Amino acid sequence: MKTAMQLAQESYNLGEVPVGAIVVKNNEIIGRGRNTVISDNDVTAHAEINAIREASKMIGNYRLVDCNMFVTLEPCHMCAKAIVDARLNSIIFAAKEPKTGSIFSIDNFFEKKVLNHKVNYKFGLFEEDSSKLLKDFFEQRR
Repeated sequence: MKTAMQLAQESYNLGEVPVGAIVVKNNEIIGRGRNTVISDNDVTAHAEINAIREASKMIGNYRLVDCNMFVTLEPCHMCAKAIVDARLNSIIFAAKEPKTGSIFSIDNFFEKKVLNHKVNYKFGLFEEDSSKLLKDFFEQRR
């Protein structure tokens, strides 16, 4: 999660919403991502999507079987669906997202019976650090 926090700080420094994500396989980081929505002019360029893209290129497969994601903020529905479709084993996220969080806050997306893949999840690791970074970012923007 430290690496994901560093990526979130990079986003913060560049004026992007400070979210970072990594994909890990066999205790090795195979994908890194941070929010690049503004700089890429791409609404899909969330940290989770960028990490999945890099990991998929690294292993040469769009299925990230036996991989885990660490992300600094609870994923939105778009990212949650990408996590399911990539077949990630689990996700650990730092802070809850009360407005758009799809795993715990406004929905329990991973618990949907219609999904063809089960993703395990936990939250709270580095929660205070992530929450503070996000609060500081949005206070600066106001």
